[in-house]
Amino acid sequence: MVILFALLALGVMVAANWYVWRRLFRDTTAAPGWVRRAGAGLIAGGWALFVGAMVAERTDAPFWLQRTLAWPGFLWLALALYLFLAVVAGEFVRPLLRILLDRRRPERTTATETRRTEPEPATVGGPPAKPRPGPQPEPESAESGGSGGSGSGQPTGPSRRLFVSRVVAGAAAAAAVGTVGYGTYGVLRGPGVKRVTVPLAKLPRAAHGFRIAVVSDIHLSPVLGRGFAQKVVDTINSTQPDLIAVVGDLVDGSVANLGPAAAPLAGLRARHGAYFVTGNHEYFSGAGEWVEEVRRLGLLPLENARTELPYLDLAGVNDIAGENEGQGPDFARALGDRDRARTCVLLAHQPVQIDEAVEHGVDLQLSGHTHGGQLWPGNLVAAAANPTLAGLERHGDTQLYVSRGAGAWGPPTRVGAPSDITVVQLASKRA
Repeated sequence: MVILFALLALGVMVAANWYVWRRLFRDTTAAPGWVRRAGAGLIAGGWALFVGAMVAERTDAPFWLQRTLAWPGFLWLALALYLFLAVVAGEFVRPLLRILLDRRRPERTTATETRRTEPEPATVGGPPAKPRPGPQPEPESAESGGSGGSGSGQPTGPSRRLFVSRVVAGAAAAAAVGTVGYGTYGVLRGPGVKRVTVPLAKLPRAAHGFRIAVVSDIHLSPVLGRGFAQKVVDTINSTQPDLIAVVGDLVDGSVANLGPAAAPLAGLRARHGAYFVTGNHEYFSGAGEWVEEVRRLGLLPLENARTELPYLDLAGVNDIAGENEGQGPDFARALGDRDRARTCVLLAHQPVQIDEAVEHGVDLQLSGHTHGGQLWPGNLVAAAANPTLAGLERHGDTQLYVSRGAGAWGPPTRVGAPSDITVVQLASKRA
């Protein structure tokens, strides 16, 4: 079944890329030539770079090689997606453009024929010129090829088809490049700040207004490095939070490669400290080493553990991916013996962990993982796989807040799901 699924997926990919090549390169050229060959090379080369980037990351290749392949390889993935979507959208534009050209063509053809049937002007001082004997030339057909139509420049015949294909292909390529470019700029300029107020019934009046800066899915990598980490730290510190919660997927790579990129995290500042829980990508990157590294940088890892703050309990559980290493989430250990009269805030990377949080009487769970879909229409898939895609929702007596994340995985691009750092302000109903 796995082999059949892989073959099916490969077949779909090949068909999709052939379709894109046909619409962008074959249908826009009158005959085979270097343009079609260059288009095939561009598409094949883009996918080769993407596969190379994935292999280099998974095999822990030299970091310089990972950086070299990551930028073009992962950006190609985003560009290929939006080229395909734009070309599909172009199928709806194509017939409309043809109708527009057809409506304009008869008027121009009639005008041309009228000019050709007018009598020739009389010569000076003599009778009007007589038509020449013999067959007269036929009026140029509106469907003839030639130089592309009448003297008006209206495209006809094969030139008309090329004109439509080139207009649609050019618009599709421009839309795809513009979308990816703007989405990449949005990631690289750093996350914005989002503010959410969460009322909690058991929160003491003295804790009213307590602020937690929630950041998830920073995804430091060969693409997003030290400069990006510094932007995240500066943005968090600018909100002057009471507590900082880093809820997983901090990195995509080893401590040896990305330790320098993560160094700015030592500058995080909050009155009650900064806390960390693992995400699934930590278990692809050496979770044990990263837990020790963030501890060295001054963050406090909560590995199925809880700490009692003056006004609330703060707990954290490991990510589900840790189960493969015997380090999965343990809610009983983190929450089993706590005083349920106190407010409890839980840090858990994946929203799907909400069911166990409800069972253990958690008041608020803070999560990430979904990226809000990251690349539209990926939000449809992410929404189907998670109880909450992004934002605040209630599940039983527990509220769940899901951040869209600060960074990006794979392509450093977001479309329809802007990155954020959220300041969650707790509100006491007793205030």
